[in-house]
Amino acid sequence: MTTTEKAVENGRDADTPGSGNALITQNLIEQFLYREARYLDDREFERWLECYADDVVYWLPCWDDDDTLTQDPQREISLIYYPNKGGLEDRVFRIRTERSSATSIPEPRTSHNISNVEVIERTGDLVDVRFNWHTMYFRYKTVDPYYGTSFYTIDFSGPSPLIRRKTVVLKNDFIHHVVDIYHF
Repeated sequence: MTTTEKAVENGRDADTPGSGNALITQNLIEQFLYREARYLDDREFERWLECYADDVVYWLPCWDDDDTLTQDPQREISLIYYPNKGGLEDRVFRIRTERSSATSIPEPRTSHNISNVEVIERTGDLVDVRFNWHTMYFRYKTVDPYYGTSFYTIDFSGPSPLIRRKTVVLKNDFIHHVVDIYHF
């Protein structure tokens, strides 16, 4: 791997040393998002986990009866809620050991597509982004589409970017299967 390829793989501008003061470009942000999605599509869950900070909050709120999103994962129902990386690590363990009802044999196949990546706010090395996504999910000779909008807080202060917060708004009206981390 060339120096340039290695820099991009680690989430850095190739011309900037790996300090916390790297130039955070739109391309750098998008390449990080694409890489995270690729890890899910390629079922490289251990590498996918490396994209997350230990204190990450991972949340998929539900739509309530009034067609508004739930606001408090501690008091209202969520499709998925993990207050830290330990919950994600547990999901990966269950997927790998076939202890997940969402992931029994045959294993599902996914294709994540990301668009409309927008930087919402920058505070030092923290970048808040939102983007639209569409995931095709194949299993049991059926293809199901999932789509929505995600909101991330990404920390670029270390040697590799880390997701500190991930909120996924699933916009499907109905879902036909149990959903898991690889859908989003």
